Amino acid sequence: MQTITNYLALIVLCLCVQLINAQDSIPKVNKEKIETLKEFKEQINTEEREFLKVEVEAINMRLEKGEITNTEAEALKQEVAKKRALNIENRIAIINNKIALLERNEEGYQTQNDEDLSKIGVSIGGEEGSFAGVKINSKNKPKKYDKRTTSDLVLAFGLNNAIIEGENLDDSPYKFGGSRFFEIGWAWKTRVFKNSNFLRLKYGYSLQINGLKPKDNMYFVKQDNLTVLEEFPYDLKKSKLSITNLVFPVHFEIGPSKKIEKDTYFRYSTDKQFKLGFGGYAGFNIGTRQKLKYKLDGERIKEKQKRGLNTTDLVYGLSSYIAFGNAALYVKYDLSPIFKDQLIDQNNISIGVRFDMD
Repeated sequence: MQTITNYLALIVLCLCVQLINAQDSIPKVNKEKIETLKEFKEQINTEEREFLKVEVEAINMRLEKGEITNTEAEALKQEVAKKRALNIENRIAIINNKIALLERNEEGYQTQNDEDLSKIGVSIGGEEGSFAGVKINSKNKPKKYDKRTTSDLVLAFGLNNAIIEGENLDDSPYKFGGSRFFEIGWAWKTRVFKNSNFLRLKYGYSLQINGLKPKDNMYFVKQDNLTVLEEFPYDLKKSKLSITNLVFPVHFEIGPSKKIEKDTYFRYSTDKQFKLGFGGYAGFNIGTRQKLKYKLDGERIKEKQKRGLNTTDLVYGLSSYIAFGNAALYVKYDLSPIFKDQLIDQNNISIGVRFDMD
């Protein structure tokens, strides 16, 4: 009887040892990997929520800039929220499958499917530099919002005169202080290179008004096909020719800039930076007017002549500016003559200041 009891005790002891071994059938190294994967599931939730926050901020920024409507913004927010929710669901499903695989098999178990999964970011230790769990690479991160093209108001004014063939500018028949120009327009500026803002293309449209005030009581008259200056028969209080052109300037702009990087976007700023612009313009004469003011028999007379001065219809020229920040020294020169069919050409020239409100 005692022998049977001893045998039974031995059998029970063996069974207990087997049960203990069964409970510890998952290799120690696999247990560590499983714990790492479980911890990483929480990290997945945090990552995707952060990415969603960045994408929503980018949408709000586009809304503030007026690039999308409120309806479009809400639709985009719902779309990115749905995408991130599915990302969480799919990535956690991959982790759960990996955990189940490790629990069923011994250390070192790997299939061809595991290699395929690693290509989409799943890695279970082993190699140097690898990370347990689902890796998220740069392609999964929302792109920072870039804006290569900006726009701004252009305002310029200054002195105006004419360069006359065969004469010096000092001998001009037009007043230097009284002859002025004014320009207002809108310009777009596009970064030429993707990763550098050193070269920009600036283009747009402008309304240019060039004024000429003749000296010595002179005014413009048309004789046959020629426009000439003649002395006015009365004492002129004012004699001014105004030529209004609609032009389309194009400039290449070079100069340093500062890159500003935020969580949701990056920009290149030329604030308080040196800039050099060079290019030209072409357009149309949309109006010519000569204004005369004088007294006749004690009565003040104002005349406005809007036709018959034979000004050039198609205008084009060269322009350049040197700027620091938003203020610039500005020069423009018409290659087209002021008047058509003249024996001696006159070309308008302007120098002044220019402001680009970007």
